[in-house]
Amino acid sequence: MPLLRMENITKVFPGVVANDAVSFDLQAGEVHALVGENGAGKTTLMKILYGLYSPDEGGVFINDELTSINGPRDAIDKGIGMVHQHFMLVPVFSVLDNVILGEERSRITRAATEGGGDRGVAQKVLERVYLNKTDARARLTDLMERNQLSVDLDRPVRELPVGVQQRVEILKILYRGAQVLVFDEPTAVLTPQQVDGLFTTFKELKAQGKGIIFISHKLDEVLQVADRITVIRRGKVVETMAREGATKARIAELMVGKPVLLKVDNPPAEPGEEVLRVEHVTAQDDRGATVVSDLSLTVRAGEVVGIAGVEGNGQTELVRLIAEKEKLVSGDILLSGESIAAWDVRERREAGIAHIPEDRQRFGLLLPFTLADNMVLGRHHQAPFVGAFQWRNMRAVREFARVAIEEYDIRTPGETTPAHALSGGNQQKLIIAREMSADPRLLLASQPTRGVDIGATEFIYRQIVEAKVQGRAVLLVSADLDEILSLSDRILVMYKGQIVHEVSRSEATIEEIGFYMMGAGDGDGDQ
Repeated sequence: MPLLRMENITKVFPGVVANDAVSFDLQAGEVHALVGENGAGKTTLMKILYGLYSPDEGGVFINDELTSINGPRDAIDKGIGMVHQHFMLVPVFSVLDNVILGEERSRITRAATEGGGDRGVAQKVLERVYLNKTDARARLTDLMERNQLSVDLDRPVRELPVGVQQRVEILKILYRGAQVLVFDEPTAVLTPQQVDGLFTTFKELKAQGKGIIFISHKLDEVLQVADRITVIRRGKVVETMAREGATKARIAELMVGKPVLLKVDNPPAEPGEEVLRVEHVTAQDDRGATVVSDLSLTVRAGEVVGIAGVEGNGQTELVRLIAEKEKLVSGDILLSGESIAAWDVRERREAGIAHIPEDRQRFGLLLPFTLADNMVLGRHHQAPFVGAFQWRNMRAVREFARVAIEEYDIRTPGETTPAHALSGGNQQKLIIAREMSADPRLLLASQPTRGVDIGATEFIYRQIVEAKVQGRAVLLVSADLDEILSLSDRILVMYKGQIVHEVSRSEATIEEIGFYMMGAGDGDGDQ
């Protein structure tokens, strides 16, 4: 009998069939991977399981009993827990407080006080509520020991490395008694060593009879950890297969509907003149904490320099220092030998800096605006997109967008479609089309394939390699080590705002890079 069964699930939104008679089951003690392109229907299916949507047809069965799930609280009560890609933690709270948040158990004490007055003695009863953390601490200590999830329960979450924060998320759902655990892209921000630790936890959970739904774009990891694999394409289940005999090529072809090139052809670099120089740069955040510390690097024309590192080690701030006018505590940034530290964003873009931001929706697009409007952002004030008296030349804007849609294979009904209606992969293609069409000298590519399916990833990889071949300088920032190793000619590892290691692609290993990403090179680590 399956632990969980979703039978003939259909969910229709206006103009879109998100799930079309999808059937999926999960056995106790197994990892069942769910894979598919962005927009294939995976997220909708999991939102139905977690009670965020109701299916139009079909049903959810838990232990073979038809169940109605009316919201996340109901899902949790029925033994379903989800570890989200973006952690749902309160940074200033301790680990213990984060875990018990919403599940607090208390004891009430009553104290009597007497007072006098004209009307005689009055009695007041005061109630005092105390959080009972003793039992919670004992339960969590047991959970940590059984699942190899060691965490300091009294430490504030904001002080924990990313990999340890994920342990807290897992402890949260185990504390609530979850038997079905959903992991949505759980390795996206982890080092290789942290991934190994997570998969060790998977083995412990399987041994306890729990079922794990594993959602990932990383097919190597799917083949490493899954017992069964279900592929969804355009809202339908294409195939469910056992891990034995499955291959990356076969899974990718089922996901996309055609053969996929899994490894990009990346010729050796032929570096030319120096395009970017970052000289002894130090910068602080809004709270005065140092986020980039005495950092230096160079990028030459015709090469890709990759920066590897766990998120939160200054990569975001470094890219912003180059792309935007951010205040430096010390140091300088030079483009082709000229300081740009005092330049504003428009001056930097016009000088040849293009930027693929790490969060496409927050920093790369105006989501309510049309695809055409987004395509000319940053050049909307230039000819041919404006005419006499600064009137917008909408014919030129739309024609430019139509050409880019064709050239960059952006899947859209047309150039007047709003950006929010595009899938994540097509939103990313839109940004790349806009930035590359500006003929940049320097391309800043920050997490360029985050949340992007395998088909769009292949396309983006080819664009980055083509930029290098055309003689552009490329600075690539990514938490995906496979991406760093595939695309970079030189690899820099960033930890606590500093470059702590440099290696050529030919000499790099994923274990060595992961070692420095954890701070092991300076005696720190994932504690």
